Amino acid sequence: MNVAYHIVTCAGIVPDPLQTLEPSMGPDGPGLRNELMLPAVLDPWAAHALYEAAHLAKQHPGSKVWLVSLSPRAKLQQVMMSVAQKAAFELVPIDGPASGFTDSVAVGEALAEAIRSIPGLERERLLIFGGWESASRGAGSTLQVVGELLGIQDQFFGVDILEVSPDGGFRIWERVEGGCHQISRCEGPPVVIGWATGTLPEPPNQPQIGMANMRQIMPALQRAQAVSLGRRGLVYHEVDVPRQQRQTRIVRNATPLEIAREIVEWIRG
Repeated sequence: MNVAYHIVTCAGIVPDPLQTLEPSMGPDGPGLRNELMLPAVLDPWAAHALYEAAHLAKQHPGSKVWLVSLSPRAKLQQVMMSVAQKAAFELVPIDGPASGFTDSVAVGEALAEAIRSIPGLERERLLIFGGWESASRGAGSTLQVVGELLGIQDQFFGVDILEVSPDGGFRIWERVEGGCHQISRCEGPPVVIGWATGTLPEPPNQPQIGMANMRQIMPALQRAQAVSLGRRGLVYHEVDVPRQQRQTRIVRNATPLEIAREIVEWIRG
């Protein structure tokens, strides 16, 4: 049974992880020092979701992939110059802050509204992909908010493998403790999938796909709607880099219980 899916991947941009990030308080709240000058990349977890979406679409003819991104338009354009060569997709940009200090509910509302506005999107074929975690919005709740606002109850997180069954259903492998997976059965779309690292390598650059994508990406960026994300009473009193603290002792023949007890006492102290 072949089903053509409508796959929407939610992905933000983040500063390149090789950069030194220094938080600072500004007039509009917390942010990163010299944030506009930092080179940006597609969020690593969301990038895996995009690669899995493109792979699934290739396996099922007629499927289509959209990339919905809430990011500053100028920075998003720079990132798209490289991401566009990785996979075929249609960009749905939202011009707004990519900071990790934004409220996940407000971000989820903006993403859900953008998804609703996609013309021709069919709920009975809809798959919402995204990162299980995030390098900036690591609350672990943004994708859940999107699913709830769209009325999608089947949600799976920490996913490494999604298998399509002959009857059109899904077998979904979610990470659990101890390096194991929980395998769930889902009848089919609509469904929300929060990806971990998946099983696919990063695709090679394909200039032809990049040129085809950019013909749609540039006009879409020009039409991007600006949004202002309310903080909903969220207040930051201080932002700072975690201070390093190292106290090393060499102890021989200590049992795991003794080590655990000492760690708990150290945390309480």
